[in-house]
Amino acid sequence: MANTIIQVPTSKMEEIKAFYKPFDTGKTPPGAVFSAKKQGLTITAYKSGKVMFQGAAGAIEAAKWGVTSAAGEKPKSSASPLPPQFSSKNVLGSDEVGTGDFFGPITVCACYVDREHMPLLASLGVKDSKAMKDPEICRIAEKIIPIVPHSVLACPNPKYNELIAAGMNQGKMKAILHNRALSNVLARIAPTRPEAILIDQFAEKNTYYRYLTNEREIVKQDVYFATKAEGLHLAVAAASIIARYKFVQIFAEMEQELGMPLTKGAGAKVDQEAAQIIQRYGLDTLKQYTKEHFANTDKAIRITQR
Repeated sequence: MANTIIQVPTSKMEEIKAFYKPFDTGKTPPGAVFSAKKQGLTITAYKSGKVMFQGAAGAIEAAKWGVTSAAGEKPKSSASPLPPQFSSKNVLGSDEVGTGDFFGPITVCACYVDREHMPLLASLGVKDSKAMKDPEICRIAEKIIPIVPHSVLACPNPKYNELIAAGMNQGKMKAILHNRALSNVLARIAPTRPEAILIDQFAEKNTYYRYLTNEREIVKQDVYFATKAEGLHLAVAAASIIARYKFVQIFAEMEQELGMPLTKGAGAKVDQEAAQIIQRYGLDTLKQYTKEHFANTDKAIRITQR
């Protein structure tokens, strides 16, 4: 039986527990806080914050919660130590946004930053986009986009939902997008080669390359993986800003098309907005703008049935 395990904070655990309450078995294994059975799946949550999904569709069910797998998906540390003076090297870096947002696409950017442009990027305030608000992201992105070679890719929500339905997980999607964005930039800067390539790590190295088995071109030379990589080199920080900028642009287009404001993330406010979309336009329209397998879909449907 296939097992998928995710690690969640207390707030998310309470949300998961409430969601599966109708399917509670009434029996909890040692160390567990609840156990539920739903459509051939067994879901068991533990005091440690881990939730285990057992069954053929376990990975798909787990992915509804927009969190990373505790086994093989969430890296504990950098896969390999970085070379000395890494922050001053010519580096091609990549980062992604949108993975935990119900609305909008996963968006990945790869960006090449050499020594010549480092002082300018630093003076413009390039840093991790997670620490910045949207207006600042847009202001900085519009200044650096003409300066640095980059490639930004977004997986449209309908395509994302199609891939999930076909059995692909979010980790594999991210790996493919990172690899293709990196390949695009390498082609653009050729014959120049970066001294290193740094990927903001979302999977262990072996898992990442396993995801790329069927890709025609796989970027492997001088590749490093590190968590919080945006703090290790300006290339990743710039990539995170451009990726976020693209995501913000797409988000604004979605709001205009739907005629209503939307909330990032996957919280209770998102459930209410999703329910409004169902009531106005129908469930099929909602799926065009969202990651359908997130728990928000089921919760929004239940809101419309009250």
